[in-house]
Amino acid sequence: MFPKNAWYVACMADEIDEKPLGRKICNESVVLYRNAANQPVALENFCPHRGAPLSLGKVVDGNLVCGYHGLEMGCDGKTVAMPGQRVRGFPPIKSFPVIERYGFVWIWPGDGTPTPLHHLAWAESPDWAYGGGLYHIHCDYRLMVDNLMDLTHETYVHASSIGQKEIDEAPVSTKTNGDEVVTSRFMENVKAPPFWRMALRGNGLPDDQPVDRWQICRFTPPSHVMIEVGVALAGKGGYDAPAEHKASSIVVDFITPETETSIHYFWGMARNFKPQDKALTATIREGQGKIFAEDMEMLELQQRNLLAHPERKLLMLNIDAGGVQSRRIIDRLIAAESAVESPATVAA
Repeated sequence: MFPKNAWYVACMADEIDEKPLGRKICNESVVLYRNAANQPVALENFCPHRGAPLSLGKVVDGNLVCGYHGLEMGCDGKTVAMPGQRVRGFPPIKSFPVIERYGFVWIWPGDGTPTPLHHLAWAESPDWAYGGGLYHIHCDYRLMVDNLMDLTHETYVHASSIGQKEIDEAPVSTKTNGDEVVTSRFMENVKAPPFWRMALRGNGLPDDQPVDRWQICRFTPPSHVMIEVGVALAGKGGYDAPAEHKASSIVVDFITPETETSIHYFWGMARNFKPQDKALTATIREGQGKIFAEDMEMLELQQRNLLAHPERKLLMLNIDAGGVQSRRIIDRLIAAESAVESPATVAA
């Protein structure tokens, strides 16, 4: 259903402080907390004593103490102590590799050897500002990938913010390069929709002139989509226009499966104009949050329909090419993981 040998965003870095955080990721119940060195730790959310969720406990001197009977767990998943009991012979619970980087805590839920975490240049540059949030959505993670790799829906779902009829009319290009899928759409000499008029004003540009607009969606497995978006004053070079003539950003989408029909959706926008303007960051974040809330309603109702009618075959159009190619990559990775696991299963 989803690749497990991959890095997923488990939480935003500020979601875990002095208290443990319980979260389900790829059907794995996980508890996240910080050790004595303030580094993130991820363990199976299961106390080996009586099966209580460890996320209901507390952190003491960097160890996790169960909130039921006080069993103390080490960061490696091994039992450490319990009042009046000998517990060091208890079998350990599962621990998960984690990395804190770019303002997020990343988790590797699979059993394979973790690969290096991909680099996000914008997240380490003072020339960029980022604002975002988290939505819990009841849908298959692949539906969100489909949604983000085909932005035709903006005309209809987001008509009052970023949608416009020219999105439907502009041709779409889809390319696959290894494990990356790129869909792109360019519009010339169009009227900027409300969200982008706000962004133009935020960058000190007029909002009543025609613009050239672009959308470049990049899928990378397991389920990350980065979308280069922006508008430039018409005739100034479009995507390649000098910075003083445009407002451009990267829509950041980290999609973490919770179950087969639910996700943790970490959304945001990184921009490289006026990065020190915190008020502008807040305004953009608020506007984007409303846009993604519209997606959430549509995706949850779509998921309900699909569950109610599993026998129905969906139509595929040329605008769906980005999602189709992304799903093929996901399927290939899942098949590769299954092939590695199969020999051990047979031998057992």
